[in-house]
Amino acid sequence: MPGLIGKKIGMSNIFTDDGQLVPVTIINAGPCPVLNVMTIEKNGYEALQFGFGTRKENRVSKPVLGQYKKQNLTPAQIVKEFRNFNVADYKVGDSVGVEIFTQGDSVKVTGRSKGKGFQGVMRRHGFGGVGGTTHGQSDRLRAPGSIGASSYPSRVFKGQRMAGRTGFEQVTVQNLKIVKIIPEKNIIMVKGAVPGAINSIVEINK
Repeated sequence: MPGLIGKKIGMSNIFTDDGQLVPVTIINAGPCPVLNVMTIEKNGYEALQFGFGTRKENRVSKPVLGQYKKQNLTPAQIVKEFRNFNVADYKVGDSVGVEIFTQGDSVKVTGRSKGKGFQGVMRRHGFGGVGGTTHGQSDRLRAPGSIGASSYPSRVFKGQRMAGRTGFEQVTVQNLKIVKIIPEKNIIMVKGAVPGAINSIVEINK
């Protein structure tokens, strides 16, 4: 789908034209340089390869850096492909920004959720705990309880909800309405929250 790479700036709220106070997420969307144009003849499918941000040349491998220099481009921090563009209208080096969106569009935003590290079952899965201190449960209030059966099947089933690393997973929020666009600053404001921490990279798709 047509889209852009952006950076989550943070959350705020704005008043709409009819006086409603709407919570919004501010996203710095683009501008994204076109790094490559995928065609059916050459690649078997049509897509545009976008870059976002910059990376130091000494942080890029020499073969990749040679490709950038051949096109007179700066190494990009993030590289993603987007389909459903009319690739005939673009060439390598073009810049695509918030002009592909219009106020009122519905978009879906994909990002990495906040990483919370290793967490117990109460925070990770919402377990209720023992709920009291009866039956000698003086130090087991946040414990997961029994995790398996007895002699049969004598093992713990796969997928058992237990403690472990929480967060930092790819999350997509759909049907977010674009409330406001500031073209001169490459800013779009979408109603509601999007995944990720401040300054995290997100992908906006129509």
